Amino acid sequence: MEKINCSLLAISLCALLWGVAGQYEWQIRDAFDEVRGKMDKINRENCYISHLDDLYLSEDSVSHHPDVKEININPVFPNRTAMLHLHNMAMNRAFFWSFVLQTRFIRPAINDTYDPGMMYYFLSAVADVAANPYINASAIYFSPNMSYTSSYRGFFNKTLPRFAPRAFRADDFNDPVHLQKISTMNTFIIEDLGAFEPDSLSKDYTSEFYRTNEWYKVWLPDRVERRHDTKTTYQVEIRYANNTNETFTFHGPPGNDETPGPVNWTRPYFDCGRLSKWLVGAVSPVADIYPRHTQFRHIEYPTYTAAVVMEMDYERIDINQCPPSPGNDRPNKFASTARCKETTECEPLDGWGFRRGGYQCRCRPGYRLPSIVRRPYLGEIIERATSDQYYNNFDCSKIGWIQGLPSELEKAPAFLRAVYRDRYHEYVQAATGPAALHAPRPNVYEMLNFIRGVRPDNCSRYNPSDLVLNGDLAFGVEKQLENQAKMALRLANFISAFLQVSDPQEVFSGNRVADKPLTEDQMIGETLAIVLGDSKIWSAGTYWDREKFPNRTYFAPFAYKTELNVRKFRLEDLARLNSTEEVYTNKPWFQFLKQRWSSNFDSLEQYFLKMNIRDSEAGKYLKHYERFPHWYRAAALRHGHWTQPYYDCGGRVPQWAVTYAAPFFGWDSVKVKLEFKGAVAVTMSLLSLDINQCPDKYYVSNAFKGTDKCDRSSSYCVPILGRGYEAGGYKCECLQGFEYPFEDPTTYYDGQIVEAEFQNIILDKETRIDMFKCRLAGAAALGLSPALLLALAATLVGLR
Repeated sequence: MEKINCSLLAISLCALLWGVAGQYEWQIRDAFDEVRGKMDKINRENCYISHLDDLYLSEDSVSHHPDVKEININPVFPNRTAMLHLHNMAMNRAFFWSFVLQTRFIRPAINDTYDPGMMYYFLSAVADVAANPYINASAIYFSPNMSYTSSYRGFFNKTLPRFAPRAFRADDFNDPVHLQKISTMNTFIIEDLGAFEPDSLSKDYTSEFYRTNEWYKVWLPDRVERRHDTKTTYQVEIRYANNTNETFTFHGPPGNDETPGPVNWTRPYFDCGRLSKWLVGAVSPVADIYPRHTQFRHIEYPTYTAAVVMEMDYERIDINQCPPSPGNDRPNKFASTARCKETTECEPLDGWGFRRGGYQCRCRPGYRLPSIVRRPYLGEIIERATSDQYYNNFDCSKIGWIQGLPSELEKAPAFLRAVYRDRYHEYVQAATGPAALHAPRPNVYEMLNFIRGVRPDNCSRYNPSDLVLNGDLAFGVEKQLENQAKMALRLANFISAFLQVSDPQEVFSGNRVADKPLTEDQMIGETLAIVLGDSKIWSAGTYWDREKFPNRTYFAPFAYKTELNVRKFRLEDLARLNSTEEVYTNKPWFQFLKQRWSSNFDSLEQYFLKMNIRDSEAGKYLKHYERFPHWYRAAALRHGHWTQPYYDCGGRVPQWAVTYAAPFFGWDSVKVKLEFKGAVAVTMSLLSLDINQCPDKYYVSNAFKGTDKCDRSSSYCVPILGRGYEAGGYKCECLQGFEYPFEDPTTYYDGQIVEAEFQNIILDKETRIDMFKCRLAGAAALGLSPALLLALAATLVGLR
C-alpha cells in the first residue's frame, strides 16, 4: 500500500512539474528574466562579497521618470504617481533644510546656533516614511564637517565630522511589541550613519569604499569654481503677527526650469547592509551659506552642504512591457516584452509593480474582439497561458467592411433632433447660474459654465451659499489629490512626533542637551516647503490652537503662491487677524477637527521608534536612545477632513478650491493624556480634478455621473485621465458583439468629439452625432465562401 501511495505521489509531482514547465516553455528569455535573475542572485548574505556592478541595475530598468518640466502641461498617469510623490517629497525636504539653515540671517547674531537639534532631524525623517506608505527610507547626508548642531553644549560654530540621520521602515512581524505577529508597517529604525570608527572606510558614506553611495555622488561634494552665485535663489515675502513685513531671499535646489532640475534619480541598487532590498532613490541638494560666522560676508558663498535622499522599493514600481510608440519612448529595458499578438496592441496598466502582465492587449484599428470576448485581453492571463492556449486564442478578428469618416456634415433631420431633445430635455430649457447645480437632471455644460464664470472681479455679487458647492462636485478628490493630502499629513505626523517624543526639559549625560521647543522659523519653513515642493498645492497653513504653541496665544503660518511656476512666494501669520469673523480657529474645518478629537484618541495610529544615536560629538559608534523603543500616536490619512469645494472670494488665492486638513496632537500640561494641538491644511484647485461622466452605482455620490453621451445600446463609457474639469473626459468603447465601423487610428469614440457633436444637434447645427454608434459585428469579410455557395445550391435544388 505504501508503494502504491508513493507511486501515486511521484506521478502527481511529475504531472504537476510537467504542467508548470509546459505553461512557460513557449516563452523565450527576455529582459525581464535577465533583471529578475540579477535581483535574485543578490541577498543580504552575499552582497558584501559580490561585484559592485552586481549591486546595480541599468538606468533604463526604471523608465518614464516624472519630468518636473511636464507636470503642469501633460498628465502624470497612475503608474507614476508614487514616483512623482517621491520626487516632490525630496524637493520638500531640500527646500525646508535650505530655508531653515539660512534663517540665521534674519535673526540677531548670538553665540548660539539656530539650527534644529538632533531629534528634529530624526523625527523629520521618521515622518517622511510614516506618512507615506510607498516611501521605504528617508535620509539627509551632510558633507564632511558641514553639519552644525545645537544638541551639544559648548558646540557653537563647530561641525560634526559626519552626520546622516536615516529612518527606514522595519519588518515588525517578530517584534515582541506586537503580539498579533503581523506586520504593521508602523515600526521604524532610525540611525545616524555618520557615527562609525574613523578608520572604517567601508562605513564612511562619502568614501569610495562605501559600496552603494551613488545618491551621495549625485550632488556632493559641491565644487564651486570661479563664480560664487551659482545657486538658485527663492524669495518669500513674510508678514508677521505684529504686521511687520520682511522679504527673505534664500538659496535652494535648482529650479524646475533648469537642467538638471531639482531632483536627480539613482539607478536601482541593492541596499547592502541596511535594508537589504532593491531600492530607487530621489536625491535633491540642500544649500547653505558657508563658511559660517566669519564676519566677512564676501568670503561666505552658497554651496550644497547636504543631500536629501528619498527611497522606495524597486519592486513596487510598475514596468512598461509595451513596445515603443509615440508617447511611450525609450529608454525602457522592458520595452517589447509584452505578449500581444499582431492583431492587437499593448496598453500598460497601473498597480502591478515589478511583475509580468501589467498590460492589456486591445484590438488594433480595423479589428474587433471575437463575439465571445467581453473586454481586452489581460496581460496576466496571456503570460500564464500554455503554448496551446496562446497560439489558438488572444486574437482579434478582422472587420470586413470599414466605412470612411464623413467629409461633409449636414443638419440632423427634424425627427432625429426631436428624439435627442426629448431624451436630453435638460439641455433644451436649461437652468443657468447657481440654479444649474440644483436641477433634477444635471446639465453638465451649464454647471461648468457657472463654475468657470465665477471670477475674482464678480464673486462678490453671488450669494455666499452659491460659492460653497456640494461635495459630489469634487468626486474622486480623495484619490486624485491623495499625494497632496499626504504633504499635510507628513507635517502633522512630524509635529505629533516631536511634541510627544522630544522633551525640552530632559537632561542627558555628557555634553548632549535636549532639543529646544519648536520655533517660529521652523514652522514657517515647514509650511513654505509644502508649497514649494508640490506645484498642485496653492496654499498651506499650520494652524495651532489657542495657547498651544510656545510663547504664543495664536500662531498660524500660511504660505501661498499667486501663479504657477514662480520663485516668489508669500507667507503671513494669520494670528494677526483677531476679529471674530476672521480668526482661524472659527473656520468650520478647524472646529470640526477640534470637536472630533476632543476626547477619544484610540483610533489614532501608533508608531514605534527604535532610535540609535551617536555616542558623542565625534561619533565613533552608535548607541540606543535613552527610551528604546519609543512610540507616539498620530493621524492617518483617513483621520483628516476634506472640505466641500468653495470659492475663496476675497482670499489670498481667489479660485475654486478644496482643502484637506490633518490634525496633530501632543501631551497635555501634565503629560497624562493626548490633546488636540492644531491642524495642517493644504488647498488645491478644484479645476485640477478630472470629472467622471460615466454611469456608476446608485449610491456613488458623483454630480456628473451618467452625463456621458455614449450610445448605451452599442457602447459603454470609459473615463480618460488628464482631461481636467471639462466635459468629454471619456471614450465610448464598443460592447461585446459590436465593432467600430470607421477607418480611424482609434477604436473608440472620443468623448470630447461626442460632446461637441451633441451640442451641435441641440443648437440645430451641422452634426454627425447619430454616427457615433457601434455596428453589430457581422462576417469577418465580404463575400461568400465555396462551402456556403454549395450549401445554397443544394438548398435550391431541394426546393425544386
